[in-house]
This record gives sequence, structure tokens and C-alpha cells, in this order.
Amino acid sequence: MDFEHSLSLGGNIWKFASYREDAAERIAALYGLPAAVAAIVAARGICVGEVDDFLYPKMQNLMPDPFCLKDMEKAALRIAGAVERGERVAVIGDYDVDGATSSSLLKLFLHSVGCEAPVHIPEREEGYGPSKTAVDEFAALGANLLITTDCGTTAFEVLEYAKNKGMDVIVLDHHEAETRLPDICAVVNPKRLDESDEYPCLKYLAAVGVVFLTVVAVNRELRKRGFYQNRPAPDLMKWLDLVALGTVCDVVPLLGLNRAFVRQGLKVMSLRQNCGLKALADKASLSEAPTSYHLGFVLGPRINAGGRVGEASTGSRLLCATDDFQAAMLADRLDGFNALRKEIEAYVLLQAIEILEGTPQPYPIAFVYGHDWHQGVIGIVAGKLKERYGLPAFVMSVENDEVKGSARSVPGLNIGALVMAAKEKGLLTKGGGHNMAAGFSLEEKNLEAFRRFAGEYAERALGKEKIVPTLEIDGVIGLSAATPEFADKLSLLEPFGAGNPEPRLMLGGVRIIRSDIVGSGHVRCVLGSFAGGSLKAMAFRAADSEVGKALLNHRGEPFNLAGTLRKDTWMGRTQVQFVIEDAMRG
Repeated sequence: MDFEHSLSLGGNIWKFASYREDAAERIAALYGLPAAVAAIVAARGICVGEVDDFLYPKMQNLMPDPFCLKDMEKAALRIAGAVERGERVAVIGDYDVDGATSSSLLKLFLHSVGCEAPVHIPEREEGYGPSKTAVDEFAALGANLLITTDCGTTAFEVLEYAKNKGMDVIVLDHHEAETRLPDICAVVNPKRLDESDEYPCLKYLAAVGVVFLTVVAVNRELRKRGFYQNRPAPDLMKWLDLVALGTVCDVVPLLGLNRAFVRQGLKVMSLRQNCGLKALADKASLSEAPTSYHLGFVLGPRINAGGRVGEASTGSRLLCATDDFQAAMLADRLDGFNALRKEIEAYVLLQAIEILEGTPQPYPIAFVYGHDWHQGVIGIVAGKLKERYGLPAFVMSVENDEVKGSARSVPGLNIGALVMAAKEKGLLTKGGGHNMAAGFSLEEKNLEAFRRFAGEYAERALGKEKIVPTLEIDGVIGLSAATPEFADKLSLLEPFGAGNPEPRLMLGGVRIIRSDIVGSGHVRCVLGSFAGGSLKAMAFRAADSEVGKALLNHRGEPFNLAGTLRKDTWMGRTQVQFVIEDAMRG
């Protein structure tokens, strides 16, 4: 069957990963992996010499000297000096999970060395990044060192304002930089245009990863100065749960050092030492050992909800909570904010789809705006529109004084670079981001000019032809290979996320023995094959889709199914289940 030229029942073309067979065979032999798992490793560009670090990532092997980053020495010396002299340090973060975790990590470290640093997380109405309001607030407190986390690289005017208020300023960030940088004490950002390419994995870091490297550098400088002669040094590893959470939720590639951060951070999180994360996990009924899925889809959205539809500082306050009662109250508030966020998101998404599907779209982008759409959900809606149409999506809320927007991209278009180019052209008043996501602001009169600019930019990058969604298939297995032992070998590829997605497999030539609808439109199946054996499967929220209808009305015909294989433990017994994403008739 010609899979790559046939449309699936889900409307996709299946594209199978390519790899060198000799490399896969060598990886399988050296590491005792099934051929299908070794093929996935090889297809992901992991050469034989890198397999050990990929399967068993360790920070001591993957983390370079923090001082390799430009301005890190300046930042470490200035922060260490402030700690020694008992200066007043202040922190400005961002209102997403990366902002909450990076500001919390810095606050907790500074607290551990005797420096109490207030944190300002802006509300969305205040706008992204440092503001004069925050600077004035900290100036009134007597702060003379201001540190921004997950923001600040392009905040020239506000940081100059802080300097004029007598503050030294340090930026710890990971967003796209311009050719010029703020004239301040230090800008630590792996994406500085003058940064070395010696350690390419550093360009993948979330802001919380940059902050962790900074904390390591400051800690080293304090040790060098004899600061810990009469007091215990902090255990930096205990904060890797925050590093893992921010890294996964900011959707940066889980490659290189990020894999080590998340792998180790999940182990730390499973110890439930952070009472805020413990309370949030309890509120979400998360009792098992956390995985990257739980970070990205269970804990992360709740922390994000404070910045989206509630109080932006709630997430950071939860992560820094010091007693169980306070943590439980904050977790309860975040859970309530998350429920409200879901309602608002559904309303805005429906309106956006109606606009897009009722109006001809001249460019290969989904570009939509509405009056007074809640700013807190436009990023999520942009992500859902990108998935629905397979196109870069721009979603904007038109407010009284300005338009605020969020964008999500597809492979082949650097959305952060697009936004920076539009800003330099004068179409946007604010903007920043990275390859796959960006935020921006503009005047309402520039909406159509920005649509043309973004559309033509995307057209040059992606071409004019209609994009047919593709489903990447990582490997092919028979039903008899879908065992708990095979699932265990697949789990060596964890953590899964951006840059290292959960492997999508094709089960070839299976038959539906039994199928029915359960829950909220889920299609439950039992699969079989001519060679014998059976396997449980589930297609979530698929009852009304073409895939779901075909599974329910199968008439005994064979199918090729695409999906993921997951372990399913119940009453102490471990089995496997296939989660169906798409199907083709055999």
C-alpha cells in the first residue's frame, strides 16, 4: 500500500521516518534494544556515540561550564556581591509556567543564602516583560539590583528607566534577541546573536534552565569567596523539579541538557518535597510517579491558569509556598482558574473557527482577531487552530488601546523571527518569541498590514501550495510485538516532548474483534490479527469522527492503525493499550 500518497481516514498522509539500517542494527546490538526501538533512535538523528547520553542522560556529562555563556561571569559576580553585602535584590518574571518556575527557582536560591527577593509577575493587562510599574514598585522598596527572568532581552526603554532609578539590571532570558542588547550589567541569553555555537544544546534551554545555570555559577562564586565556611551550602539539585516543569511546559526541545534536566527533575518531583507541587498534584488526583505528560497536561495548565484568567502571581507563590495549608489554598485557587479558563477558551475557539471558515483566507496562515477576547486564552486557541488547519496561527484580542496577540507555528517557519522582523518594520509595538511560539502587540490600524506581512513571510517560508497534514510514523510493529516488555524498552526514550515526541507506531493488518463507545465519545476496541493474540485499544473523543465511525462499523475488514503504545497498570497487573490516532483501511 502506498501510504505516503494515500489519505487516511483522519485526512492525513502518513510519512514514515527514514533511518540508516546499519546504524539501527548497531544500536540494537550495543544496547539490547528491539529493532523497532533502535530504528526510532537512529531516525531521530542520534548517532552511535550519542546513544548513551540520549538513553541515560546525566547532567555531569551534558552540562557545560555555565561561564561559557556571555555575561555569565558578570552576572555571577554581581549577584554574589549583592548576597555578600546584603543588598536588596528584586525579580521580575513572566506570567507563564516558565516565568513562574524561573522566578521561583531564583527566589528560593536567594532565600537559601539569606537574601529575600520580592518577585513581580505582571498581570496580562500590564503586558509581557518588565514594566515601569514594577520598577517603581521595587525602587520604593530600595532595590538596587533588578533581575528579570524569562523576559527583558528587548525591553530597552524599561531597563534604561531602571538604570536611571539607580538599579543595576541583569537579564536571564531565552527569547530571540535583536542585533543590539540593553546597556545594562549583564544579559545572559543563549540566543544572543553574538553567542558561541560551541554548545548548541544551550540554545534549546527554557528560561528556567538559564536561571539554573546562573544559580550554579553564583553558587560556585560564593563558595570561592568562602561564603559557606560558616553556613551550609544549598542543595541545588532539589530544585530540578522546577527546572523540569518549566522546560516541558515551555515546549523547548527535550534534547541534550534538557533531557537530563527533565529526567532528573521527574525523579526529584516524585519525592514530593516541594509542598506547592505536592498540593497541586493532590488537587489534580495525581498519585502515580509524574511523567513529562503530567507536567505538560496536568500540572502546567493549572499553574498557567493564574496568568491566563486569574492572578498571575498565584503560580509563583504556590511554587515558593512554605507550608501545606498555604499550598493547598493556592492549589485550590489555581484549579478553579483552570476550570474557568476551559470555559473561556471554548467560547473564543468557536468564534475563531466561525470567522476563519466563513471568510476566504488569502495566505497560508490562520489569522483571526476578535474584540475583547480574553488575552489569557489566545495562545491556547492559536495552538488549537494550528493543529486543526496545519497552518501557522495568529490569534489577537482587540482591546480599547491596543491589540494583543499570540502565534503558534508549524515546522519550516520560525515564528519568533517573523515577529521580530515585523517589529523592526514598525508593524508591532512589542513582540518576542522563539521558533514555534510568539507573543506580540500592535495598534488596531496596523492589523491588515500585519496580516499581509505575516502571510507573505509565511508564503516565502512554506510555499503557496495547500498544506496537506502529515502524520509522522516512527515505526511499524505487529500486534504480537505490542507487549509490556516492548513498552519498557520504548520508555527508555523518555522524557517525551518537543524535539522528542512520544513514538507513533503503525500496527499493520489488524482486525477489530469488538468495538463500542464509552465515556464522552471514546471508542474502545479489542484488536486481533490472523497470527493470533489480542490487544486493547482506545480512540479518544473519536465517536463522531471518520476514524471512530470506521472502527465502530468495521465489518471485519483489516485496518492499519497509527497511534502510541502505553502501559496500563490495574490492580498490580501491567498490560499494554494502543491509543489510536488515525486509521487506514488495509
